[in-house]
Amino acid sequence: MSSILLLTSSPRAESLSTPIAADLAEKLKGQNPGSVVVRRDLAANPLPHIDDLFTGAIRKPAEARTAEEIAAIKTSDELVAELFAADTIVISTGLINFSIYSSLKTWIDNVARAGVTFKYTETGPVGLVTGKKVYVVLTSGGVYSQGPAAPLNHAVPYLKSVLGFLGITDIETIYVEGLAFGPEAAEKAIDAAKSRVQEIALAA
Repeated sequence: MSSILLLTSSPRAESLSTPIAADLAEKLKGQNPGSVVVRRDLAANPLPHIDDLFTGAIRKPAEARTAEEIAAIKTSDELVAELFAADTIVISTGLINFSIYSSLKTWIDNVARAGVTFKYTETGPVGLVTGKKVYVVLTSGGVYSQGPAAPLNHAVPYLKSVLGFLGITDIETIYVEGLAFGPEAAEKAIDAAKSRVQEIALAA
């Protein structure tokens, strides 16, 4: 059974990244009978930030962890299991201060675990989460996919770097940008994103 992991991170009630990403996930599900969508609303249900107890626990063999340490990484274990189970991952975020929402960063901190989702070898780190397709829906008031503001877009390079470190390299970004340039520009950007969503679903 195919699994689609939907990660939404916008805290805004009028978010555009969330409905566009959700629409993509549902369309992909519709094209693959029997598939399921596993949704994590990282803004509505924020994850715990990692702390000293967490970092100590993940450095120990499972059998050596205390009950408190097991409890500290329980959510992380669940998130890692969801990540491995997913065939497709849909991530939505706004471009906030030139990067991703902190709620999404916390998810990354919970799933990036040495010996579990990546490992170190004599020839360098190796990602263990392979065979996944990722779609990133990124909204922004300005235009950051190209042009003079592109160097300020740290969200996409970061996501590609960290996901690539985990072994996920098949990543496509759906930009919904220029939203602050007036109603006409916003409508054009939204329509373009919706068209791309439809194209992706039909090709799935």
